[in-house]
Amino acid sequence: MSKTVAFGEIMLRLSTERHLRFSQAKSFAAIYGGGEFNVAVSLANYGLSAEFVTRVPNNEIGACAMNEMRKLNVGSQNVVLGGDRLGIYFLETGAGARGSHVVYDRANSAMATTQKGDFNWEEILKDATWFHWSGITPAISENAALACLEAVKTAFKMGLTVSCDLNYRSKLWNYGKHPSEVMPELLKYSHIILGDIDTAYFMLEKSKVEPNYQEESTLPVLYNKLFELCPNLKTVATTLRYSISASHQRIGGVLYDGKSIFNAAVKDVTPVVDRVGSGDAFMGGLIYGLLTYENDQQKALDFAVAACCLKHTITGDYNLVTVEEVEKMLQGDSSGKVSR
Repeated sequence: MSKTVAFGEIMLRLSTERHLRFSQAKSFAAIYGGGEFNVAVSLANYGLSAEFVTRVPNNEIGACAMNEMRKLNVGSQNVVLGGDRLGIYFLETGAGARGSHVVYDRANSAMATTQKGDFNWEEILKDATWFHWSGITPAISENAALACLEAVKTAFKMGLTVSCDLNYRSKLWNYGKHPSEVMPELLKYSHIILGDIDTAYFMLEKSKVEPNYQEESTLPVLYNKLFELCPNLKTVATTLRYSISASHQRIGGVLYDGKSIFNAAVKDVTPVVDRVGSGDAFMGGLIYGLLTYENDQQKALDFAVAACCLKHTITGDYNLVTVEEVEKMLQGDSSGKVSR
């Protein structure tokens, strides 16, 4: 059975309720989440073996985060204890024409202060087949970037499939390094990349491009440049998001395997309950699809898009859906009827 290990930061999410603004909130709903952890949760929900590796403080809040992992059937046996605090992010959920707003409070968190060598990667990955990371971890701090590179190199050396969600967060890259100084070395060892073409070019310090995903014939040339820059790349995918409003999204996807372009039909999602984590839901669905529907990239992409759409209907960071629910949507049933 395949086993996926994801590496990153789990955070405490404090969000306003009922679409209130920060200035109106008298209380915040407290849950946990984080890009790479959300992917692990999706895979566990789909019945696959998933483990999350991170560093949390040795206090009650760190213990709560670990309890959350266990509750969601995500392995936590290699979590390292240390540091002073768990990272936090505040979320103001938008509605209609008003977008959501995120404020990070993760400076000097347990993951931001982790060190290369804190994790015994050869031991952690000995029974794994897939390793997942994202551009969020190397954005947190230089120490986290070095720890991530150590993990990626080890996973590659051990023959695991390595996937990355580019996840560019401009508010996080503030320790003096540009993504183009950090990401190319990490992406060199990655086989699967999820991200926009323009974001990938930006991180790889290439000329700015404005791809038209509707012009399918123009995409292979743009994607092929990524294959040239990332020598071990096998598959690149892009989530297509057309934001009508905070409450109405249109979601599609593109996948390129170095030979053929695959497109998933754009689906309307309205009303949106919670958009946060929807990209992670796409990534989790893509990993599941590539593992399960071997050599059927179209079905893998369709599964990822459907999973992403369903996440918009769920409050919180995680995509708490089953394979059966995703496949039901794939079969054209998006009626939302009560199952009796």
